[in-house]
Amino acid sequence: MTYDLIIKNAEVVTFSEIQNQMVQERTDIAILNGKIAALGSMSNQTAKKTIDATHLTVLPGIIDSQVHFREPGLTHKEDIESGSRAAILGGVTTYFEMPNTNPPTTTKELFEDKLKIAAEKSSANYAFFIGGGSENFDKLHELENLPHCSGIKIFMGSSFGTLLVDQDELLEKIVKNGKRRLVIHAEDEARLKERKQIAIDAANPNVHHIWRDEESALIATKKVVTLAEKHNRKIHVLHISSSEEMAFLREHKRCATVEILPQYLTLSAPECYERLGSLWQQNPPIRDKRHMEFLWKALLDGTVDVIGSDHAPHTLEEKAKPYPNSPSGVPGVQTLVPLMLDQVHQKKLPLTKFVQLVTENPRKVFDLKNKGRIQVGYDADFTIVDLKKTQTVEKKWLASKTGWSPFEGISFTGWPVMTLLKGEVVVEEQTLLKPRAGTACEF
Repeated sequence: MTYDLIIKNAEVVTFSEIQNQMVQERTDIAILNGKIAALGSMSNQTAKKTIDATHLTVLPGIIDSQVHFREPGLTHKEDIESGSRAAILGGVTTYFEMPNTNPPTTTKELFEDKLKIAAEKSSANYAFFIGGGSENFDKLHELENLPHCSGIKIFMGSSFGTLLVDQDELLEKIVKNGKRRLVIHAEDEARLKERKQIAIDAANPNVHHIWRDEESALIATKKVVTLAEKHNRKIHVLHISSSEEMAFLREHKRCATVEILPQYLTLSAPECYERLGSLWQQNPPIRDKRHMEFLWKALLDGTVDVIGSDHAPHTLEEKAKPYPNSPSGVPGVQTLVPLMLDQVHQKKLPLTKFVQLVTENPRKVFDLKNKGRIQVGYDADFTIVDLKKTQTVEKKWLASKTGWSPFEGISFTGWPVMTLLKGEVVVEEQTLLKPRAGTACEF
């Protein structure tokens, strides 16, 4: 047999069913018809093309399960073409995009409009969330099963229009209406409104974490977990930033999986706001070192299931508005992999643990088909990295429409050097060779 591609001499991160964890092994990978066809020594095998991956590490294609690519309606700051280009250049092969666009993605027709755009323009594999709210709560059991839908997302705070779910009765209706894992932004809208004067009076983003305090998040998280347990509904709570929430969720893992963001692990307040002001403003906010230290423990002990970027770009002009009128959100899909590989380099995080949090675990949490593992029969999506390569984040490398990153000028050790989709090299040495090669995910 002649394979389409053989990757030789690589250190490969695979999932061991026996050990129930990611492991590193030196092996070759054979690809045929876009799928992983064989693992093991390929010294006696032939292929149309061979990649010598000596000194490199092959990871399953990285999955970023929380991005905001702003299309339709907000495309002056991002669109599916630019956002997916940023993803694939950063080593992210698959993304799940959020519904808070304009109009919000709340109907079958609007959801399918996004799929059509992505089919024409996306450089990474894609799926989309549908927003749950007051206008569609009774249809969610149907909408969640649309092809290429990654699930239903609800905003308990920090949203607008029909996407804001700030009434207990509506929240319970949504939790009851469906079977797939429900994805949650948990902040208590009533408490945020009560405390907003703190932000207005200070007029400085260094109080962002004080206004949107840990209690605002914990109230909402407790409320949705209680309803999930009552109705036997699985939930996935996004961007947990406080030790209080994390300690609570550790005791409720039967119903809840947990996401964390890279910036919560690498930055703390008030230092981040003093350095870059509203450029680090996001919801929920980056908090002080007490929380960061606890989040690291939760990451390493298994409480955290997934790392996502929560890529949420705004223009520099928008970010320059006086606080608190400056919008919350930070671009991050392109820096997710190098930022976390740098934590691996610093020996804060085992490589296998990081890979599990961005491949195997999102695969399981969202029931993603044929992606997230290097295993025979799976799609040949790979993120190939050089764990010893040190590079500085430069503006010319950034692909997001906004053209900025809060990590500009910072050097990381550990970089993606090649990205493959279904056995085809689409990025090599930071050059996009095959744009718009992404395909829709199956669940």
